[in-house]
Amino acid sequence: MLTFEEKIAVIESFTELERKNVSLGRVNYHYEQSAYDKKTVVYHLHPNGNGFVYAGHLSGYDTDERGLVNIRDFTAEALRSIVEASIRSLAPKTVQEQAVAGDAEIEERWTGPDKQTLVLLYENELWCVYAGLNLEAAFETYGEAEEYLTEEGFSRQ
Repeated sequence: MLTFEEKIAVIESFTELERKNVSLGRVNYHYEQSAYDKKTVVYHLHPNGNGFVYAGHLSGYDTDERGLVNIRDFTAEALRSIVEASIRSLAPKTVQEQAVAGDAEIEERWTGPDKQTLVLLYENELWCVYAGLNLEAAFETYGEAEEYLTEEGFSRQ
């Protein structure tokens, strides 16, 4: 388990986060540029090492009813990964993402090698994979799209 100071060092490496000291020596970190009302990325990081990271827009994490993941036993790499994914999930969409997403019913971001991002959209009864404005592939089922993205080395944000 990382110490409080080690967790602080990892979190403060993200310059887009702003530290907010709260009661009992706990610390929150906010992402002020969030596209959502939700701005808290790290919640109640305590000197005993306990704390939470917001993962409400992410899949693959065991979250509580508020979308928080307990990070008490996270390694430095795991902590860095979830904080980075949380920030990306709250970030405003790029102009390209807004143009592509339009009125899509479901939207997911997938990250792959070299931090490349693909967007998976459910539109017109198809699962479409976009790289920027370019349609990469289209699938009839979510399972087919998920298999394709996984085989290409991508994971859900």
